[in-house]
Amino acid sequence: MTDTCTLCDLPLAETAVQSNGDQFCCRGCLHVHETLAEREDVSVDDGPEALESDEREVPEDHETTFLRVDGMHCATCETFIEARAGEQSGVSGVDASYITDTARIDHDPEQTDEADLRDDLTGLGYRAYAKDDPKGERQSRDRVLVRLIVGVVFGMMVMMNYIAIIYPTYFDGLFPDAYAEFLGEMLASTSAQYFYLVVGLMAAIVLLFTGGPILKGAYVSARTRQPNMDLLVAIAATSAWVYSTLAIFVGEAQPHVYYDVTVAVVLVVTAGSYYENGIKRKATDRLADLTEAQVETARRHTPEGAGEEVPVGELTAGEQLLVREGERVPVDGTVTEGEGTVDEAVVTGESLPVPKRAGEQVVGGSLLQEGSLVVTVGEGATSSVGRITDMVWNLQSGTHGIQQLADRLATVFVPLVLALAVTVGVGNLLLGASVASTMLLALTVLIVSCPCALGLATPLAIASSVREALERGIVVFDETIFERLRDVDAVVFDKTGTLTTGEMRVQRAEGPERLFERAALLEARTAHPIAAAVADAYAPGDESDEGNGGVATDGGVATASGADAGPGEAESRVTGFESHATGVEGVVDGERVLVGSPDLFAEAGWTVPEELAAGAEEATAGGDVPVLVGTGGQAGGLLVVGDEPRENWAAAVTAVGDRDVEVAVLTGDDERAAAQFRDHDAVDEVFAGVPPEAKAETVARLGDDGTTVMVGDGTNDAPALARADLGIALGGGTALAADAADVAVVTDDLGSLETVFSLAEAANGRVRQNIGWAFLYNGVALPLAAVNAINPLFAALAMGASSLIVVTNSSRPLLGSEE
Repeated sequence: MTDTCTLCDLPLAETAVQSNGDQFCCRGCLHVHETLAEREDVSVDDGPEALESDEREVPEDHETTFLRVDGMHCATCETFIEARAGEQSGVSGVDASYITDTARIDHDPEQTDEADLRDDLTGLGYRAYAKDDPKGERQSRDRVLVRLIVGVVFGMMVMMNYIAIIYPTYFDGLFPDAYAEFLGEMLASTSAQYFYLVVGLMAAIVLLFTGGPILKGAYVSARTRQPNMDLLVAIAATSAWVYSTLAIFVGEAQPHVYYDVTVAVVLVVTAGSYYENGIKRKATDRLADLTEAQVETARRHTPEGAGEEVPVGELTAGEQLLVREGERVPVDGTVTEGEGTVDEAVVTGESLPVPKRAGEQVVGGSLLQEGSLVVTVGEGATSSVGRITDMVWNLQSGTHGIQQLADRLATVFVPLVLALAVTVGVGNLLLGASVASTMLLALTVLIVSCPCALGLATPLAIASSVREALERGIVVFDETIFERLRDVDAVVFDKTGTLTTGEMRVQRAEGPERLFERAALLEARTAHPIAAAVADAYAPGDESDEGNGGVATDGGVATASGADAGPGEAESRVTGFESHATGVEGVVDGERVLVGSPDLFAEAGWTVPEELAAGAEEATAGGDVPVLVGTGGQAGGLLVVGDEPRENWAAAVTAVGDRDVEVAVLTGDDERAAAQFRDHDAVDEVFAGVPPEAKAETVARLGDDGTTVMVGDGTNDAPALARADLGIALGGGTALAADAADVAVVTDDLGSLETVFSLAEAANGRVRQNIGWAFLYNGVALPLAAVNAINPLFAALAMGASSLIVVTNSSRPLLGSEE
């Protein structure tokens, strides 16, 4: 029998349960397994490996390297990067994702190290660098900007020559006759050939340098036999340049040259992509204040006290570490000395802090809110947060992007244009035309297909969508969501921090005000979140109506009775204080006060009246925390503290349910804390007590029948956010959650979920409108060019008009103005 969980593959512990021969690390995993076991095409007997098609066996002597790869922007790039890396010696597996700009490479470090991999994948417009290299992305941005600036400078020089010298000879009547005649004679002279070549050279700089990424994309497209927009743009821009250059040598005495078309196509498409990426970068900058839970260093503990600080990577199993109040536990381990209160929400999703004593387990990445602990490093010296991070990178690098609509259309349009050009050329030869005129006619067809509007259709619509989303507090990391959100089948909500605020507040109170004020004076001396909730609710010296946080007591709203006591006077009322793992005690106003859990009162030998004991049991059953307050050896009051649901959670869930999708709630908390969400009409299922690894598997099984959206906020949600077809992170969440998601709601407003869906529908419609206009131009111009009814000049004007329509359409608001 295996010693790992059937669902999430975590090691089994004391909480393990069995069912029908399967073993589970917790009842949450068992519930998920039993509820979703009958999903089609999922073999639960095969364990999690059967669900993770993007995971693979890594040879024992191989290691996994994650790289950022700039320059990937379509599914064709993924195929090329995977093939290029796979050709290297010692590489056993490669996954690349243009959505997240990442690549996962399994390799033998003796044959190929990380530096070799970076060098192998850098070139042809791609640039690979370490995933944690902050300079890499900045350097890539600078390169793109330099390319655009150079293109604009030389492009302006080309266009100035056209406006001042070439265009006047094309348009009779728009310029003085004498001036046009002078220019015509000058351009018909033998020396004019040098002028044309200089203009052609400047256009070549724009084509080759600024348009380098486009040409790279075209090469990759041709090599992988997957025609895309890059190939279409490259054919048009290159054809215009080749046509013009040939016309100089084999054309008439005053040739028509279309270097302006080359410049316009390259700059318009490059500027459109740069604008789109700039909007996306501006969006991601909004998330700079998100937290990071990984620990880089640890403090060794010796019999004499704290020792040196060392990198976490140098730790070995069995070493002892000192963790002080306010610090994060560096790695998973066991408490050897001390006691304290640990917030494990970043890892487990559990909203309530957990008291820890000697002999109990702690997880790496959790926060020690109170006390001091000596922790013995566990086997492998790993951190739970580190494992979650690796899981996210594994899932992200295996998330292949879908081809955008324009690229899918290009797979048909590119071969069609090429076939039409060849057919026209062959037909013209058969009719007795010269080779030179036949080549020029075929190239004219390619110029007419110039997809300026088509190249702008998607970038401008997406940039407009990303910008409008940002204005509404929504950050879009992956533009493909505007296609993928059309067909959602299930939406999964995390509970803590998503449907709830993730903050402790006093929900109700039973007892005298003066007693709770004394409790607040003691609780103010500790950093525990439950203590903070009590201190905030009954802080003395607060004369406002909200001095007690709006806590209901015995049928009314209480007001703090110590309003006449200032902070200094309140502090002097406490003459003794002692902290326990589950509460505090001290002397207030000369009388001993005990505040804490029913277990603390039992340990201290204090009595608890039946009505208060019943209230405490009711609070526990409802997923809240009972806090007893007493004096003179007896409990005299009860405070119920809990995680508050967000005000608009019910409306947000209802709006999602109205879209005819399956709605599930997923949480690391126990069943009692999640019970209230089960009663909502739109909620189809609630999965409680689910660890992070099992959250990812739950989303995978829900997604077996269709497209799944995950909405979460914490590091523990990150694997599920990455595993889902589309992840949405609330902006108050952790950096890892945002990194794993496709969308982040920076305002923590659940109502924005409906806006995300509406924006996606509107954006997808706008892209289709733009592509429709672009193809309308091509649908009219290509047949006319095929019968030699128009010249490239007319085609260029039509192309400009088509592009203007696309730009104007993209600038229109997607949704109505915000109220």
